[in-house]
Amino acid sequence: MSAKSTNHPSVTESAEPSEAAAGSKLSRKREQTAKGSSPESGEGSGIHKESAAKRPAAAQANQGAPLPAGLYLVATPIGNLGDISRRALDVLRRADRIACEDTRVTRKLLSAEGIATPTTTYHDHSSPRDRARLLEAVAGGAAVAVVSDAGTPLVSDPGFKLVREAIAEDLPVTALPGPSAPLVALLLSGLPSDRFFFGGFLPPKSGARRQALQELQGLNASLIFFEGASRLAACLADMAAVLGGRDAAVARELTKLHEEVRRGGLGDLAAHYAEAGPPRGEIVIVVGPPAAGTENDFDLDAALTDALTRASLRDAAATVAAASGLPRRQVYARALALAKTAGGGESGEP
Repeated sequence: MSAKSTNHPSVTESAEPSEAAAGSKLSRKREQTAKGSSPESGEGSGIHKESAAKRPAAAQANQGAPLPAGLYLVATPIGNLGDISRRALDVLRRADRIACEDTRVTRKLLSAEGIATPTTTYHDHSSPRDRARLLEAVAGGAAVAVVSDAGTPLVSDPGFKLVREAIAEDLPVTALPGPSAPLVALLLSGLPSDRFFFGGFLPPKSGARRQALQELQGLNASLIFFEGASRLAACLADMAAVLGGRDAAVARELTKLHEEVRRGGLGDLAAHYAEAGPPRGEIVIVVGPPAAGTENDFDLDAALTDALTRASLRDAAATVAAASGLPRRQVYARALALAKTAGGGESGEP
């Protein structure tokens, strides 16, 4: 998970081993396996070797055996490299190639584990031809691992189109569970975890963001979002305006040295970050579900009467509609009626 930049370079094979090299590796692996040897057991492979005594029996049995052809969705650490699973490492070692969101980021993990599997770039801006190239490799017998920069692929990360097309072509797809920032944040939030909704990134502009929040207002579930540090305070303020004073938590730098979880009401959290400024690190917001009876407690007339003392009828109606979650036309009609009763008014639709 990350608030990733959208200015990825154009999709090309990485400067690391090329697609042709990956194909050669596949051929060598199949040939050497048939002869009873492994391309990973020779000298100069550059691959870290564990002693047989330290490896589980299943891992020893699989050593040197190529993975069955397929697309392997591999979850990688969101911060602490120790969170990588043994199964994930095994697949990354034995795959014919690894499709990475950013090869430079993935290379840090691979280098730390002594893994020299060829890598190729695959991210949100990859072309249909890039997807076809990976799927053609799988159809030809290759095992292709897919990783994001951090966390579980497809969770606000690349991979959905690739997986959908693989399924459509009846190609094998396997997922390896592991680290996931939304779930870690939910666990640490102290908020109800029996029912939750993951909303990814909300729109960056306030108007669209409030509209998106209004659509989720009635969900009886904890809400989980990603957000960039520079927009955190504004996002929390919009949440407070639309969702009210719900309990919430802001989690950042999860599993890292400076992990922090700040809990409180949405209004209090918005005020804190407005004063403290943008925090560092990757951020997840968790918002608790609505309290029982919340929808019936909103006093529309009182809210409109107060708003009309500080804003025009049109602006007051827009503000109260955002805060209440009620249809703007309905709120505007009631505001117009109140204004006429008070001896003033405005004409025209919102």
